[in-house]
Amino acid sequence: MSSPTELRYTKDHEWARVESDGVITIGITDHAQDALGDVVYVELPEEGETFDAEEKFGVVESVKTVSDLFAPIAGTIVAV
Repeated sequence: MSSPTELRYTKDHEWARVESDGVITIGITDHAQDALGDVVYVELPEEGETFDAEEKFGVVESVKTVSDLFAPIAGTIVAV
């Protein structure tokens, strides 16, 4: 499994990537996706919500477990 160099990773398996327009895209690592298995539900914030770094901002539920998502940086959600 490779780790793209343009991504910055957290200890909780989230990643962040700065886009050309300055917006930061957030996702979860391949390792986390593999560990979760089949995802059955995802709860994400609404546009306009703000979060502090390391604050819970969502939930991923799979057939195996429920995992919280934590914001890698502080900011305002501009798109989901």
